[in-house]
Amino acid sequence: MDNSDIHVVPNTLMIVGLASLGINYFASKICQDALDAGLFPRWKNFLKPYFAVSCFFTVLMLLAVIMSYAMKGSLESSLKVGLKNGIRFYKDTDTPGRCFQKQNIDRMQIEFQCCGNSDFRDWFEVQWISNRYLDFSSKEVKDRIKSNVDGRYLVDGVPFSCCNPSSPRPCIQYQLTNNSAHYNYEFQTEELNIYLRGCREALVNYYMGLMNTIGAGVLSVFLLQGSVLVSLRFLQTAMEAVAGNENTEIETEGYLLEKSVKETIMDYANPVLKFFLLTNQVEEGTAAGATPTA
Repeated sequence: MDNSDIHVVPNTLMIVGLASLGINYFASKICQDALDAGLFPRWKNFLKPYFAVSCFFTVLMLLAVIMSYAMKGSLESSLKVGLKNGIRFYKDTDTPGRCFQKQNIDRMQIEFQCCGNSDFRDWFEVQWISNRYLDFSSKEVKDRIKSNVDGRYLVDGVPFSCCNPSSPRPCIQYQLTNNSAHYNYEFQTEELNIYLRGCREALVNYYMGLMNTIGAGVLSVFLLQGSVLVSLRFLQTAMEAVAGNENTEIETEGYLLEKSVKETIMDYANPVLKFFLLTNQVEEGTAAGATPTA
């Protein structure tokens, strides 16, 4: 594919997946230490930054699912450019870096049962037969090359990988638009024995099918992750009520928000902001100390 923006979704999902492993690891440690009222206080200063980071990655997980569907247009345009280049370089089997282009295109068309970019007519617009296999002493070859402005050998034909094996008729690869070239054949009404669907459509359907499956899985993980954070928040607030009491067996109540939503967000964001601000100040101080004085 040509468009690098399309890689944002899988990269985001991988980052969120790795972050989730760390989030759930610390969540398990916190829950384990919550069984002992003497061990839990050591997590007190860690919990606010932990919740802030956890909420960020949990929301990012949801955004990744939304982006996977919202970027269908980008995926389609990316595939359009990539397939166009792939078809254009189909004949370059002797060119370094493109040796397997023909093999890849053929395998794709066979596997996904498609032909061309938008449809089989895309092959009519490119020279997909290498000059190495053209007989330039032939009048037909010379006439075709001369008739083209760019000097390319264009034919109204398609590679063998476009042939549909389910068709009862032997595959017609060449002169697809010439009714007189084939017996009992009408181009406009005949159900051609090649794949009519373009590979762009086939690949978009394939990738969107994958995203439907992956999206449902990620959404399930998002809900599970959210429930873990909510449960951990209840545990945190309940354990804070126990802190300082000699009787650790008392009943306490947990809650989600002690203050308003805005104040709660600021309470959890401030430790993270202070951490980055402090780190930045340390780096600036180090850089200033390293600067020689005149």
